[in-house]
Amino acid sequence: MDSMEALRSWRNAIVQLQIERQYHGGCRIGSLASELSESDQAARTELAAGFMQWEHSIHNGLRAMYDRGELRSDADPDDLALALLTALQGGLVLTQVRRETSPLEVGLDALHISVRSSFDVDHIL
Repeated sequence: MDSMEALRSWRNAIVQLQIERQYHGGCRIGSLASELSESDQAARTELAAGFMQWEHSIHNGLRAMYDRGELRSDADPDDLALALLTALQGGLVLTQVRRETSPLEVGLDALHISVRSSFDVDHIL
């Protein structure tokens, strides 16, 4: 996920997966976190580590864009990665509940716009 095209492809794949699953299941890690975080400290720790690994993977792609000078110097790959993971998780929950992908699409598209607005216009030109 180290380019706008790759982010868009990832977004489309996630949306398509939810359609194929008929909006069931949401996110397995998110579902486990919801069920176990308050009652099982060891499970909560493992789930937090899983989310951190996922966030780190997103961050690596965004950081690659930043390091290539594609993102503005004031863009924060850490914040963008956390926001993207947050939009994904919230979108998956609402997609599961509403049985439609628009919450997921809107959340991910909003973050796509945010990342795109962080692009360094001078680098592109």
